[in-house]
Amino acid sequence: MTEASCRRVAVTGVGLVNPFGGDTQDFFARLMRGESAVNLYHHPASPSPLAQPAVSCPYFDAEVVLGRPLAAVTDRYSQLGVAAAFTAWDDAGLPRQGGGSDEFGVSWGTGVGGTLTFEKGYTDFYVHNKDRAHPLSVVLAMNNAAASHVAISLGLGSACLSYSVACASSAVAIGEAMRRIQAGESQLVVAGGSEAPLSFSVMRAWESMRVVAQGNAETAYRACRPFQAGRTGLVLGEGGAALILEDWDHAVARGARIYCELAGYGQSCDHTHLVKPDAYGQTRAMKLALREAGLDPAEVGYVNAHGTATREGDPTEIEALRQIFGAHAASLLVSATKSMHGHLLGATGAMEALITVLALARGEVPPTAHLEEVAADCQGVHHVMGTGLHDVPLRAALSNSFAFGGSNAVLAFKAVA
Repeated sequence: MTEASCRRVAVTGVGLVNPFGGDTQDFFARLMRGESAVNLYHHPASPSPLAQPAVSCPYFDAEVVLGRPLAAVTDRYSQLGVAAAFTAWDDAGLPRQGGGSDEFGVSWGTGVGGTLTFEKGYTDFYVHNKDRAHPLSVVLAMNNAAASHVAISLGLGSACLSYSVACASSAVAIGEAMRRIQAGESQLVVAGGSEAPLSFSVMRAWESMRVVAQGNAETAYRACRPFQAGRTGLVLGEGGAALILEDWDHAVARGARIYCELAGYGQSCDHTHLVKPDAYGQTRAMKLALREAGLDPAEVGYVNAHGTATREGDPTEIEALRQIFGAHAASLLVSATKSMHGHLLGATGAMEALITVLALARGEVPPTAHLEEVAADCQGVHHVMGTGLHDVPLRAALSNSFAFGGSNAVLAFKAVA
């Protein structure tokens, strides 16, 4: 192993756009209280009635946050992503003007990219009988648009990369950014993901798979109940999240605040089924992350689970955790925060990595909201229920992301010694 590949990776900034509308600290505090952002979402442009539990970001105004010129040339998924990246950049103490570098890059994830732009185009053609698409349709909808706008806005001249690996997209983006820094190819990377999947067609498509939780105006807030007996499925959400990953020595030299260390990244492919999860594939990803981080399983105090509240996904992940952690599994703190912020598809890995970073840095672990009776097939770990735990002495934590297509990505974080 070369000296460059041994470089440590620091997390020096965090940023997000979240459904509660507040800053990162407010968001985490709400998660700790077990607050849910899930509502009964009425699609504003449905050709037929559509109302299902989902998570939107109603307080986000792209023109206010980004300015009218940038907002006018970006799809909502890019707007959410650039806003999250800006917040993380500021949080890391980096100047907006002149703070970029040819040694700094972008690594971004999205699952469905500019789906709102695509849907508007189809609607214009087939419903409104227009004969011409919006002239910016291609650059609005392309999956690398968010990363490109981040790079342009902040002056980042190193690699600008986009990953689309379904629900593991942004976790892969973060892991691959770590690899670039370890190899000395970038000093700093803005890594994360964004998603705006609340289009009529996407929502209908997920509904047709029969994995989306149901609810009415009174019950929607608790529709997503990972690991719960009688759980009925996931809820879709929109948002963006970003981490500033930095060469450790570079971060120390500039006096940056370091939240924690990104110490390990494991990736595997189930190669068994397109949508059915496989515990063996998940255990391999966790083993790789732990091995690279130099962690014994007993040193890990918390896992932010992928936990989608699906009937097959939840018990498969718990089985994988039992296999990896053995006797330690019974005391391993586990929570699935999708119960509160929803499933952001390609952005969910970044959102949950950010939550894991804050949990580790603050010694606080958020709960799985609405979990009252752990299902028989989801037992064997210490589920955090009700409200979050405070004053938890965490040394290390994992963030799990498992995707359709069989792609598994696990990020291992270590507390600052």
